[in-house]
Amino acid sequence: MPAVTVENILTLPKVAPPLSGAAREVVSVTTAPRGFEGEGFPVRRAFAGVDLRALDPFIHMDQMGEVDYPPGEPKGTPWHPHRGFETVTYMIDGEMRHQDSNGGGGLITNGDTQWMTAGAGILHIETPPEHLVVSGGLFHGVQLWVNLPKAQKFAAPRYQDITSGRVALLSSPDGGALVRVIAGEVAGHHGPGDTYTPITLVHATLAPGASLTLPWRPDFNALAYALGGSGTVGAPGGNAFQAGTSARPFESGQLAVFGPGDSITLSASKRQDSRSESLEVFILGGRPIREPVAMYGPFVMNTKAEVQQAFDDFQAGRLGSIPAAHGGVQASTDDA
Repeated sequence: MPAVTVENILTLPKVAPPLSGAAREVVSVTTAPRGFEGEGFPVRRAFAGVDLRALDPFIHMDQMGEVDYPPGEPKGTPWHPHRGFETVTYMIDGEMRHQDSNGGGGLITNGDTQWMTAGAGILHIETPPEHLVVSGGLFHGVQLWVNLPKAQKFAAPRYQDITSGRVALLSSPDGGALVRVIAGEVAGHHGPGDTYTPITLVHATLAPGASLTLPWRPDFNALAYALGGSGTVGAPGGNAFQAGTSARPFESGQLAVFGPGDSITLSASKRQDSRSESLEVFILGGRPIREPVAMYGPFVMNTKAEVQQAFDDFQAGRLGSIPAAHGGVQASTDDA
């Protein structure tokens, strides 16, 4: 980890810290519990125990792996439906093949992102390619669910294949941190993801001892999830703009929720453990939708009645059909 790197980080555009404004304080740090998804691949539930109001417009996130599968063991998910939101799958290491009932699909690998808008309804499947099942290998990624506002819950389904080469690459002023902008905007630099809900997604790598301060839209919430390594979140001991802020310990598998402000700060420990050379962080934020959320299984709507209608529409075949090549395979409502 990670897949997307550069030979000389000092040649990249620099993200300068803001000259004024309020640094965001850390409201909470929680540790993600471990579980299993799909056909049995290991995940960490990044948002477990966090109030949905702090996460809005995000509703669910899994860190998939990191696991090094032996031959014959890589697993995926069976066909399953979605309605009312978008799934974003960011593959850091390994390969996963996607196919959906709307004709979207492809292989995502090593820094690629698959962005599927379920909208009015879709069926899809995620599986490791056959050669990976045979050989085994490293698998590590993130799947994020982004809510859609009521006005767009029945938008036409769509699929975006965001290859690693399209991601905007930036660095901290001293070159100690590599910043990959997947969607949204950071300091005037835009990622390739096309979003219904205004959001920003970033994967940052901080070298041992390095710090990173990112300007962050004050109308967005701000979250940081440690994919690997250790360090701190929050400005240590206050800063030039705001006294009283303080850094909190932060390590692999933990989610930090920031309060209001104009910037966020992260720092990597000078010594990392044997599993991680750097602090790897998935940073995300968006403009809250502030609408009721009714969520059950693979459906995210505004009311319980709408969730029940989604189940009824799925059972009646109105969310799409499994392509003929996969005929006879029963779609499930149990998987993400």
